[in-house]
This record gives sequence, C-alpha cells and structure tokens, in this order.
Amino acid sequence: MNEDQRSLLLSSSARFPPPQGAKLSYGTAGFRADASILQSTVYRVGILAALRAVKTQSVIGLMITASHNKVSDNGIKVADPSGGMLSQDWEPFADTLANARDPQQLVQLITEFVENEKITLDGSKKVEILLARDTRPSGESLLEAARQGISSIIGAVALDMGILTTPTLHWMVRARNKGVKASEIDYFEQLSSSFRCLVDLIPSGSNTRNEADKLVVDGANGVGGEKLETLKKMFNGLVIDVRNSGKEGGVLNEGVGADYVQKEKVAPSGFSSQDVGIRCCSLDGDADRLVYFIVPSTSSGRIELVDGDKILSLFAVFIKEQLSILKKKRDVNVNDGYQCCLGIVQTAYANGASTDYLKQLGLEVIFTPTGVKYLHEKAAQYDIGIYFEANGHGTILFSEQFLQWLEAKIAELSDVAKGSEPHKAAMRLLAVTKLINQAVGDALSGMLLVEAILQHMGWSIEKWNKLYQDLPSRQLKAKTNSGNYQVKVVDRTAVVTANAETVVAKPPGIQEAINAETAKYPRGRCFIRPSGTEDVIRVYAEASTEHAADSLASSVAKLVDQKLGSGT
Repeated sequence: MNEDQRSLLLSSSARFPPPQGAKLSYGTAGFRADASILQSTVYRVGILAALRAVKTQSVIGLMITASHNKVSDNGIKVADPSGGMLSQDWEPFADTLANARDPQQLVQLITEFVENEKITLDGSKKVEILLARDTRPSGESLLEAARQGISSIIGAVALDMGILTTPTLHWMVRARNKGVKASEIDYFEQLSSSFRCLVDLIPSGSNTRNEADKLVVDGANGVGGEKLETLKKMFNGLVIDVRNSGKEGGVLNEGVGADYVQKEKVAPSGFSSQDVGIRCCSLDGDADRLVYFIVPSTSSGRIELVDGDKILSLFAVFIKEQLSILKKKRDVNVNDGYQCCLGIVQTAYANGASTDYLKQLGLEVIFTPTGVKYLHEKAAQYDIGIYFEANGHGTILFSEQFLQWLEAKIAELSDVAKGSEPHKAAMRLLAVTKLINQAVGDALSGMLLVEAILQHMGWSIEKWNKLYQDLPSRQLKAKTNSGNYQVKVVDRTAVVTANAETVVAKPPGIQEAINAETAKYPRGRCFIRPSGTEDVIRVYAEASTEHAADSLASSVAKLVDQKLGSGT
C-alpha cells in the first residue's frame, strides 16, 4: 500500500470512530443493529466493497436496509459480482474490519489483507460500487458513510442508485457485470414484458379467472409498496390494490409485512372482513420476501397462510408441466437427448407435507443446512434449481447450459413448429427465466410469477392452498412467550449435526432418544440444532395434530435439557 492510500485511509477513518462496547458480526443479512451505532460499520463496509471490486474487477453493490426489522434498526450488506451475497471467504475479514478499535489497527488489517489477497491499490483501474437504500429515515446518512468508505480507496467510485428494493440492487449488479442495461426502469420493463408474455401464452381452454378479480398487496409500509405503485402501471391483465405503501402514515414493519404475517398468522393492519375471499399477499420491508394469505370468514383472526413452501410447490408444478410438454412427441420431435435436471432445495424447517407432495410429483428434493446461502449454492448445481424458505424468501436458478439449450430449442421450433405446444412451453420457460430474479429472492418478481401461473392454471388461491395440507408444527426457541419450554445449554457447540441438520451426530445417544420419542407420534418428525448466536438448542417438531406437535417438541426439549442442560 502506497503512502497516499495509507494517508487517505487514516484521515477518513478518523471521522468514523467505532461505537464503544458494540461488537458486530457479518451474517446472511450482513450487519444489522440500531441505526444510531452503525456509522462506523457502514463506512468500513464501504472500504470492503471497494476492495472487493478491485479484487474481482467487477461491479459490487451495497444495500442499506434492515429488511423486516423495526424502523429504528438499519444494516448493510454486500452484493457480489453474481448479484448474490458476499463470498463467505470474505465474511471473517468483514468482522475484523468492522471491529477494529482505531484507524491504525484498521489500516494494518487492510494492509495485511490486500497483501494476502494480492490486491493492488494503485488506482490504475476505476471500479464501481452501486449504492442503494430503503425508505428508513436513517438510510440517507448511512449511505453517505458508505460513500466515504468507498472513496477512501483510490480508484473506487460510488454510484448512488437512490431508494430501491434490495432485490433490484442485486439484479442491477448482476446485470451490469453481464454487460446488460441495468437501471430500475430497465428491471421493471423486464418484469412487465415477461409477465405479459406468460399471460399471452395462457392456453385458450384455460379456466381463466374473472378479469375483475384483484390482488390486494400489503407493502409493509416500506419500499416494496412504493415501487409496486409504479410497477403496476406498466402492465395490464392484473388488478393490484396496494395497501400499507408507506404513504398512509403507517410505520415500517409495525403490524404489517411478510415476516409479521408469517409468524403471527394474522392479517396485517389495513385488512378486514371486507377482504374475505380476495387473494392477498404481503411483502417484507425491503421486498425480498413474499407470502400469500386468505382472510378468515370467522372472527378467529387467524389467516390461512400460503407460505414459501406453497410458492415453491406452485413454481415446481408449473415448470415440471412445461418440461413435460417439451418432451412429448406430438406436434414435432423435440427429444434431442438433452436431459434437464430439475432440483428442489429445502431446509429441514420446510413443512413435511410440502416435501412429501413434491416427492410424490417425482421431483428430486434435497436438503441443506439452514440459511439462504446454502440453499442458493445447492440450487445452482442443477439445470433448474428451485429453493424457498417457509418465510417466503427464495427464487429459481437456471444454468447457462440450460439457457443455451432453451434458446436453441426455441429457434429450432420457430422454424418447424411455431405455435405448437412444445414451442409455447419453451417460450413460457424463457419468460420465467426473465421474470424471476436469479440473483436473490424478490417479492415483486415472485408475486408476478405466482399471478401468471395462477392465471395459466385457472386456479383460485383456495385451490392453490389445497395442493396439500400443512402438518401442524412447533418450534421452541430461546426467547419465547411464557409457557414455552426453553432449552438453554452450557455449550451449544457440544451438539454437532449431520444430514442438513436433521440428525445429531454428537454427543452420542441423543439422536436415538429423539427417534424413540418421535416414533410415538403419527407422522412425527423432530430435529434439534444449535443456535448460531446464543447457547440455546432449537427444537422443531411436526405431527398429525397440533397437540401432538406441541407434545413432541416439549418432550424432546426436556430430553435435551436432561442431557445437555445448564440446570438454570
């Protein structure tokens, strides 16, 4: 590192002293905390993003958001050149950088890191970092801190993209690195044209729903609702009523949003008995999660939740159908020997009924450890990989090999069988590859794909929801309401899991005891896993009834407490 670069880092970092007594850690969601203590961290992540851009000679993204957290929180996360999350190899450096105690230690850490990574900081090649934020009041000042961090690396340029949904920024980074036009309006035009293509390809004999049928969207009082107001003007064929857009005076994520709806299983603020029978969905605060729901006709208050597992199942049914049409030899011989490998990726927290349903369709279902980064990585190993978490975060990935084959197949069919069923199926699949955000989970693109498929199938939300019936489940966590069993342990690392966290490998004897307990319950399934943040063991249980699921979870929690408990 030359003296000019060293001096620039020392002088700029002196303006951003780290908060006293706070130790932050970079996880799947990046850094998140109360916004009042994040200035230093965000500045330093700006430095990291600039170094990442120099290292990869690619466009990098920085998104300032805390997603579904309360409005007083904020955070920052890095979008890698692929549009995906920051490489896990760089996460330890993110932690040490954020927690360096003073400018001298910060510069020393950077010096050692760039030497190890063979990063040349001479400013000879300009690199760009795209910056964006959600609608939180703290976002503007934090974005400026990130900009100053970026500018402290010679040759790094910060481009402020304004207020965006998180998935839009990730898409922009991916597109820029592919040499594609990548403004917000470019993305919206891609979404709307792809949606229109799918609607235009709906079979004429389809049981099309009433055109007056509308979708009511809970925007979480965040950026997603605001952007949907713009997006919905760009296409026909779908009536959208946006509530909780942030303009009505509501508070971000307070009694609204996908996280609230999925966890509490109640309708968000602004929804009432007048919405019975209407298709409803919720976005989360930065529009990277999506869940649908049905407002109850009774006074119970509990909604019928159509979660990420059901969204995954809908996507899988549709894609499997299109692939099957392509393989048939009716209008034309399209069987050229290419075998598309379709994979479904879930975590152990996916409801067992969804897994059973997908397997009954003849689909390959694979489990990964909990966390989007594991799901995304595994899905990328297939020609078509679909992953979702129950919370509504997920997407579909298409391999380059599959895309090349699909485009060649469309060209071939256009010559010999234009308008045939195989040709239409291929065109639908191509539209899906453009409509879905392959960088990350995206509530807006996911919502449009759900709507297009429901129109294609001629299904109501009730029919979709009846694909399978969720098994009753119970999760026990450290911070629970009174009456729930808490499983605190002396050392959570004593529990080592295997088989995507579904089996306890160590200590010996626990898995056998869990198996014996689970066998007592019809359709019973139970697993435990250590928390990633505190000395707590998390328990998940399913069974044929709510009472049985509760009983299984509690009995396994007591079993774990007996063998590993702290005695408190």
